[in-house]
Amino acid sequence: MASTHTQEHTTSELRIEQAEREAYERRALAASELPEEARQHERRLEKAAYLRRKLAERERAERR
Repeated sequence: MASTHTQEHTTSELRIEQAEREAYERRALAASELPEEARQHERRLEKAAYLRRKLAERERAERR
């Protein structure tokens, strides 16, 4: 039976990944040609902003 290995990411690594996703979604939003496509990228940007705030909270907590 194979065991599953979960990789823990540091908060810093997660912050970098999140920033990359957010940048991608900003570019995709700018390139959107259809209204539904643009709305989809806007929703993803909202989620990215939320996750960025949560990661900032996590970093502050880790420093304490």
